[in-house]
Amino acid sequence: MSKQIDPRGPRFGAAITSVALLVTIYLGLDNATENAAFWLLVAIDALFLFGAVFGNSAHPYGLIFKKLVRPRLGAPKELEDATPPQFAQGVGFFVASIGVVLGLLAVPYGVVYAAAAAFFAAFLNAAFGYCLGCQIFLGLKRLKVIR
Repeated sequence: MSKQIDPRGPRFGAAITSVALLVTIYLGLDNATENAAFWLLVAIDALFLFGAVFGNSAHPYGLIFKKLVRPRLGAPKELEDATPPQFAQGVGFFVASIGVVLGLLAVPYGVVYAAAAAFFAAFLNAAFGYCLGCQIFLGLKRLKVIR
């Protein structure tokens, strides 16, 4: 049996990520601050990589949730498999990495476009509990691309 997690943890992390990506988009729209947007996206990308490798429970946002938020909440109604959210972190890493590469290549608004795509997915999870990366995981599993 795979590890089970409180589904509110990844949603909490997605909310923080959404805000950070929104700031990235805002900074990336101005030539004077586009360098700051690039470095913020690099940091966000590193956090996605950490989550993809070590899982949501070990992720800094997961630890904040576990130590500061979770004790103030009631028990979750249900737990969820940790694998799809971890896969979703990998999808986030992929999307943000495209933005980092576009930034390195000085593609106009490349950082903004990638941050906007990642923001869309993170916001869906934070606001509506719809994890786009998890749905990709489940679709690939149904197609037997992954086990």
